[in-house]
Parts: sequence; C-alpha cells; structure tokens
Amino acid sequence: MMIGLYGVIAKRNMIKQAISLGLFSTGIFLFYISMAVISGNFVEMGTAPIWVGEPAKAYENTAGRMIPYDNPLPHVLMLTAIVVSVSILAVALAIIVNIRRAYGTVEEDEILDIEAQEAEG
Repeated sequence: MMIGLYGVIAKRNMIKQAISLGLFSTGIFLFYISMAVISGNFVEMGTAPIWVGEPAKAYENTAGRMIPYDNPLPHVLMLTAIVVSVSILAVALAIIVNIRRAYGTVEEDEILDIEAQEAEG
C-alpha cells in the first residue's frame, strides 16, 4: 500500500502514477479483506458464515468455544471497490492517452513547461 502511495506522490510520469494508484487500491483491498475474520486468532482460518441449527449455537464447536468465521460484508464492499478502481484506472489511462496526443508527453513537468510557454506567447 505504501509503495503505491509513494508512487502517486513522488513520480512525475502519469502512467507510473496511474499504476501506483492501482497498487495503492489493491493494498487497501487486501487490508480490509484481512480484517474480515470475526472472533478468531491469526492461526485459525475463518469458515463460511452459514447458520445451522440455533443462531446462538451456530458458531460454537463441541467445547462451547467460538469458531472463527468470515464476515461477508467486507468482501461485498471490496467487490464493489474493485469495480470502481478498475473503472477509475481505465478513465485515467484514457485521459493520459489524450494528454499524450495533445502535448506529446506524459511527464507532468514538461506539460507544465509547455503550458507556461503557451501562456507567455
């Protein structure tokens, strides 16, 4: 996640910034999905949240201990976020293509120089 954030902030090439934005969003997705296990430790994996029998006893094993299960809400939200992220990346790349056609470069510094020269004369 931090590599993507660094790339968005530090790089001046627009394509590298778009790829870094994709890395950043992927890191966020992994972070949220990793927090989806409820009442478990880091050793046991969660199971699918399916109710069998009484709701109060659904996630207890024979010893009365809670069985870790996966919360489906972060997974659903991240599916939506993935679609939005891919759409943003596609639109960003389409805009970068148009900028390349207009200015002949995808470097921010060169584009700012070209615009400054056009504003002077």
